[in-house]
Amino acid sequence: MISINKLSIHFTGTYLFDDVSFIINDKDRIGLVGKNGAGKSTLLKILSGEMEPESGEIVKTSGQTVGYLPQEMIPDSKRNVFDEALTAFEEALSLQKKVKELTKQIGERTDYESDDYLNLVHLFSEADERFRLIGGHTMQADTEKILLGLGFLKSDFERPMIAFSSGWQMRVELAKILLKKPDTILLDEPTNHLDIESIQWLEGFLINYPGAVVLVSHDRAFLDNVTTRTIEITLGRINDYKASYSEYVEQRAERRENQMAAFNNQQKSIDDIENFIERFRYKSTKSRQVQSRIKMLEKMDKIEVEDIDNSSIRFKFPPAPHSGRVVVEAVDLIKKYGEKLVLNDINFAINKGESIAFVGKNGEGKTTLSKIIVGELEYNGKMQLGHRVVIGYYAQNQAAMLDGERTVFETIDDIAVGDIRPKVRSILGGFLFGTEDIDKKVKVLSGGEKSRLALAKLLLTPVNLLVLDEPTNHLDMQSKDILKNALLQFEGTLIVVSHDRDFLQGLTDKVFEFKNRQIKPYIGDIYDFLENRKIENLKQLEINNKNLNTANNDLISDNKINWEKKRESDKEIRKIKNKVDKCEEGISKIEAEIQRLDKVLANPEEHKAEFNKGNIYQSYQDLKDKLEEQMLEWEKLHSELEES
Repeated sequence: MISINKLSIHFTGTYLFDDVSFIINDKDRIGLVGKNGAGKSTLLKILSGEMEPESGEIVKTSGQTVGYLPQEMIPDSKRNVFDEALTAFEEALSLQKKVKELTKQIGERTDYESDDYLNLVHLFSEADERFRLIGGHTMQADTEKILLGLGFLKSDFERPMIAFSSGWQMRVELAKILLKKPDTILLDEPTNHLDIESIQWLEGFLINYPGAVVLVSHDRAFLDNVTTRTIEITLGRINDYKASYSEYVEQRAERRENQMAAFNNQQKSIDDIENFIERFRYKSTKSRQVQSRIKMLEKMDKIEVEDIDNSSIRFKFPPAPHSGRVVVEAVDLIKKYGEKLVLNDINFAINKGESIAFVGKNGEGKTTLSKIIVGELEYNGKMQLGHRVVIGYYAQNQAAMLDGERTVFETIDDIAVGDIRPKVRSILGGFLFGTEDIDKKVKVLSGGEKSRLALAKLLLTPVNLLVLDEPTNHLDMQSKDILKNALLQFEGTLIVVSHDRDFLQGLTDKVFEFKNRQIKPYIGDIYDFLENRKIENLKQLEINNKNLNTANNDLISDNKINWEKKRESDKEIRKIKNKVDKCEEGISKIEAEIQRLDKVLANPEEHKAEFNKGNIYQSYQDLKDKLEEQMLEWEKLHSELEES
């Protein structure tokens, strides 16, 4: 449990938090919500111990461990992916090394009755017991499972960390936190670095996590699926709701409505009392009643209506210029980075007015194709834009591409031309950059402010094809809703790369799935696609009757084909189950032998004959190594069984 008591902190003279108190219970699932700049990330830093509050205290239960993933960091590891993830088991790795050293030392000794020898045996037993207690025997299997869940392939495990983008390196940092199994996990925008499949895996992991979880996220679907409690940070205060995000939105509206009703009723009562006092203040016959009502006003607990931060961006895209019917067309398009083939023989056509979502795992080519469409990358094959197509492009790293030394005003004014020039201040105001903000240098802006500034640049030129690559990263809920509403009213053609299911829902009418260097189109929005994929996965079978004669296939009924597939699938499942049974039997035998040797090692005096047979410690270590191999095999077989 973590207790936050009377927490206060302020920046530039105004309080970010003012006398804030709440408790994080052992199994809480908390979503921290609020506008950009409300203090969500700051609160996580304070909870993690990276920042000290100006007043108040954070009290943690004795021995409480915390794992914290910041929104941005710069990993700097020379290890490969698997070894870097294994560093999460710092204590287990140290104990493993210690056990091997002690095994070697004991094997070289013959003074079985000396105090030094017995002390070595004691240290060995103590280290080995601790190693098993903290899950050292399964750390390899656990690491593999977490990395695969977060989207890595087994072939990635031996690749150096520096060969991956910062987003993929952040996945390894997330894996390390999950592997450490802290009592409380603090995650700041974890979905920014994940694709839809990895987000869904992380949801399942966090839902079943035995400790507490505190999330900052602007992914409404992610919050709804994981959290059961919402803490709203607004105007220096917090409001605590025992509800998921969507339920919190409803409860907040009801709460404010009830407050307004109670406030209006009280104001009416106050007005009536004040009118009575004013009317009879100077009448001696009513002096007692007047004094009574004056005291009533003084004792009355005034009802206050919570202030709500209603500031929000406001904009709409300029009317889209007319374009031809076919907006983008690709024929046999190929893209390689050196020897690495990213897109292979891609063929598609995007028509005027279509809204298309690019989805798929990171690294499958979504951003690459976006850059090819807007003319930023070379390629082989054919890709051409339609008649009079004008592109507006928001890159995934658009905010980072802004010149940090320019001011907010200069950033827009530099590229504003014609009739737009006089409207620069108005446009910036629509994106929440007030008079004091427009002279700030870009480098001091928050991630959300940079994203808003980059979006504002899109309004400067009327376009009829918008290509948006992860436009919602760093935007708060309200800003995302406004952007989505503006896109729904956009009259041109839309291509959007995003992993935010709630943002995509209802926004697009077609999905391009990027997988295995190919593109597969689906008609419908993101949830239609996910449902379609779920059905496809259920229909997939491990064994395909590749040797069936094509001519005979036409004569065989669909039922028989399905029966044949099911029979082969069942046969394969039985094989795997038999292997699992044999593996479990082997594990039981090894564990029984380890337990027997534990007793021998605990009482060397009683088992001298056993010690005289040979190097019992080496045999013990060999058994443990064999047990770890069997556990890995067991994990692998179960994974195969789940996929069957």
